[in-house]
Amino acid sequence: MQPPIKINVSDLLRHGAATFGNSAALTYKGVTNSYIELWQSACGFASSLDALGAVAGDRVAVLLDKRLETVVTIFGTAAARCITVPVNPILRSQQVAYILADCDVKVLVTSADRLLQLKDHLAEVPSLSQVILVDGPSVETSMGETDPSIHSWADLVPPLGPPPPSIGVDCDVAAILYTSGSTGKPKGVVLSHRNMIVGAESVSHYLGNGPHDTILSVLPLSFDAGLSQLTTAFNSGAHVVLMNYLLPGDVARLCQKYKITGITGVPPFWIQVGALDWPAEVGARLRYFANTGGRMPKATLDRLRVSFPNALPYLMYGLTEAFRSTYLDPAEIDRRPDSIGKAIPNAEILVVRPDGALCDAGEPGELVHRGPLVALGYWNDPARTSERFRPLPGTHGTWRQPELAVFSGDTVVRDGEGFLYFVGRRDEMIKTSGYRVSPTEIEEVAYATGLARDAVAMGIDDQTLGQRIVLVASPVAETLDVGALLTAFRHRLPQYMVPSKVIEMASIPTNPNGKFDRVLLREQLGQ
Repeated sequence: MQPPIKINVSDLLRHGAATFGNSAALTYKGVTNSYIELWQSACGFASSLDALGAVAGDRVAVLLDKRLETVVTIFGTAAARCITVPVNPILRSQQVAYILADCDVKVLVTSADRLLQLKDHLAEVPSLSQVILVDGPSVETSMGETDPSIHSWADLVPPLGPPPPSIGVDCDVAAILYTSGSTGKPKGVVLSHRNMIVGAESVSHYLGNGPHDTILSVLPLSFDAGLSQLTTAFNSGAHVVLMNYLLPGDVARLCQKYKITGITGVPPFWIQVGALDWPAEVGARLRYFANTGGRMPKATLDRLRVSFPNALPYLMYGLTEAFRSTYLDPAEIDRRPDSIGKAIPNAEILVVRPDGALCDAGEPGELVHRGPLVALGYWNDPARTSERFRPLPGTHGTWRQPELAVFSGDTVVRDGEGFLYFVGRRDEMIKTSGYRVSPTEIEEVAYATGLARDAVAMGIDDQTLGQRIVLVASPVAETLDVGALLTAFRHRLPQYMVPSKVIEMASIPTNPNGKFDRVLLREQLGQ
């Protein structure tokens, strides 16, 4: 019998309920929901959106840590034919308001404390008409007449809703994931239902996920790899345990409690976890561990392989615009530990010259991703979409629309056997703690303080973080008040975006075009 066709992201739960029934699907704080229960909860949320007047294509944002309601919102929104916008809960209120306004969010699912933090910025989001609080309304969160209506999750969302009569895909867009852009403001990567479903099938295939797996979810669900952990697990009948990561020791404790078999993390996470003294029975049970969001230091990889003697290590490369792109077969780890591998199933990776021609083996070029995982573009931003999503020369005739591929901006080299090696970024994006950070966004905060006349943010290689952020600034006054500058950063930005160091310079070098000369600046700083 052919497996059922999935055309909507919520079909992952619909078919999971039919196939895996009462098997464990999701655990949060000791409470486990079966596939049937989780699907019924998603249907209940879909019915609540209908009651609030949401229609196909409306944006529904979720601003929460990892918990049952977060997952139910994501899949219930898809079942209602709306578009989910997962927002990283560690972002500051100004950043959250920008995201909500940028994609005209209509419904926001959050908590009372987060709504209070956001309250002063709600005027910036005129589209927002409904707020659902997972912990219920309170006197402190009451709004004015022109502010959105507030509802309690317990009162509004039935725990066991009837399935929608027909899901389909009235709106091809499934989700919008916001990621930092080189021009400063975050950009919304638009993912289709097809992107997310094909991605789930591809990743779960090469990881070998199945009902035998219990996966520890440690990455933010607003991060493409974190969201992918849910979709890959539900595609294969695996059990997901949600964890809001705080201390490395908690990872080992949950792995022991729930008999975890798979974890995906970013390098800073693995560096901390690798330093743990793992109980032998816990380490031996892990079937695989996967890394994304930057290169894992070899010393960390070696430690993890000792701690997890039976686990297959998967080193992955991806970009939000294509969900996942490459992985290194664990059998190749010892022969080529520096490689990012080859294309994942259902994707093709090309290495091209500036004119679009294919590079020869050993010749550096830009990594280009083509296939069904290529996103639809950037939300309401045709200019930036046309820069990154472009047709490949020679891949179409005059009789058809050209196929769009994602030009990553990353320089790689392909060896004679087809394995890829990361060389560097062509733009100035900073990769730290698994996040992509725009230098412009850092610099804008420095300028907004009124303390810096000129400012340049750079990423400096760091064994733990991948890169650490260094800000070079010239003062408006005679000297730079570094303490006040860093205090402003801590108030306005999440911790991972706060510069680790501020270097005062009387004058920052510029190139003949009058732009800051970042290459010369690095030379002067010895970086």
